Amino acid sequence: MMTEGNYSMMTGFILLGFAGSSELHVILFLVFLLIYAITLLGNLGMILLIRIDSRLHTPMYFFLANLAFIDIFYSSCITPKMLSGFLMQRKTISFVGCVSQLHFYGVFAISEGYLLAAMAYDRYVAIRHPLLYTVIMSRKVCVLLVSVSYVAGNVISMVLTVTTFQLSFCDSNIIDHFCCEIPPLLLISCSNTSNVKTVTLAVIAFNTVNVSLTLFISYAYIVVIILKMQSAEGRHKALSTCASHLTAVGIFVGALAFTYLRPSSTHSQEQDKVASMFYGIVVPMLNPLIYSLRNKEVKDALRNVVGRKMIFPHK
Repeated sequence: MMTEGNYSMMTGFILLGFAGSSELHVILFLVFLLIYAITLLGNLGMILLIRIDSRLHTPMYFFLANLAFIDIFYSSCITPKMLSGFLMQRKTISFVGCVSQLHFYGVFAISEGYLLAAMAYDRYVAIRHPLLYTVIMSRKVCVLLVSVSYVAGNVISMVLTVTTFQLSFCDSNIIDHFCCEIPPLLLISCSNTSNVKTVTLAVIAFNTVNVSLTLFISYAYIVVIILKMQSAEGRHKALSTCASHLTAVGIFVGALAFTYLRPSSTHSQEQDKVASMFYGIVVPMLNPLIYSLRNKEVKDALRNVVGRKMIFPHK
């Protein structure tokens, strides 16, 4: 903290991270290093697989490739810093680093929410208008939906970041968390945080409702269409194409809502850390596993690529 006259300017923060012995921290470091490695390999593998196999050059997999791209950077915003914290005695982050981490973490979290909503609309079109699917979900429409997701993420995160860092942090620079997030930052501010809490709650609630409403309407129509199908095989195929997406959505939205939308009186720092760890670190690892293990086309493409490499190892 630098002092100039009667004013104090915060130059950095200390992240407390997780409590526990140094032995426990080494174990946690190895566990999360493995999770991060799986996240990078899984999502990069998904992007490469979609690019390599021409059968996956469809709107659905265009969205999935962008989801994998987001998850790589989403996890990378916080995991490397958290990993270094397990091995360091003094876990510091600069003021600029904290601002950047909060902003980009928000960018990718919000973008992922809107992208998942776009994917729900894509599944509705695929089931409602199978013959016109590639016409309705043209390349231009897909690029537009993805672009809107990224723009929404940047604009909304900028609003939240600027609002949060208009506060003063003059009493303490110790954040009881493993990354810079809004709830723990509000706890150490010496300013009146009521306006920031109101703005944060309104923005998060607005986006959660937007995403959830799109998901609900899309899947309500999908369920009605599926129930009207005469063929049991057709129903099973339609359900299987939506199951992986619903699983990913449920995990992501549930963990995010648990952190930001429950009453402040029920907040616990340890619970918030676990929730943040789950939707910021675990979910990006789970997404490629969910979509690969529950998706026949992805599994077939993977077998095809692996089979080709085994038969023609030098090509």
